[in-house]
Amino acid sequence: MPHAIVVQHAEVEGVGRFAQWMPGFGLELHVLRPYAGDALPSAVDADALIVMGGPMGADDDAHVPWLAATKALLVDAVEHGVATLGVCLGAQLLAVATGGKVERGTAGPELGLGTVNVAVTDSLLEAGPIKAVQWHYDTVTELPPMATLLASSAAYPVQAFRVGDAAWGLQFHIEATPELVTEWARAERLDPDELVAPVAAADGVIALTGREITKRFVGIVAA
Repeated sequence: MPHAIVVQHAEVEGVGRFAQWMPGFGLELHVLRPYAGDALPSAVDADALIVMGGPMGADDDAHVPWLAATKALLVDAVEHGVATLGVCLGAQLLAVATGGKVERGTAGPELGLGTVNVAVTDSLLEAGPIKAVQWHYDTVTELPPMATLLASSAAYPVQAFRVGDAAWGLQFHIEATPELVTEWARAERLDPDELVAPVAAADGVIALTGREITKRFVGIVAA
């Protein structure tokens, strides 16, 4: 079975539904937790690369020692055409690593249930509005030179993009469950009920969308 290297940046930012979906579609996950001491490979030695979210910033290299290695891994993946998926912080790291820019969002944070408007259909995303979980304070303010913008939201114009032919950044979370959102809210001492209730009400739609995107990603890896 093909396998993906997964970079997890924090205990509360796990793979969520990917743990079930990806092996179910035929992609084994090898999760690396650098915050717990796992070393990142110096070059991509996998069929895919997945970089998850986290509470740190994409430019916090001085305070988070593995971020530079993660960005180098993303560059390596893009250069070698390895299927790559960056989620939230992972998307921001992909942008910065390949020549883009990430800054604090001037419209404030997007937390909880949101609507993302996919404008461009490609091999991963299909055009149209989708419901998704958001949890970010920073945003991509300048796309990499070789990037294609795919989706936006009312607050922020960069919600999904592709770098080259096989690397995608998603600012939103397709893997998130209401339980994960509860953990994120509690970790930041926010009221989970206010944020989780809309996510839980739309969870069926969120899961269907996330499952389809995951299936397409695994198909890209297989191809």
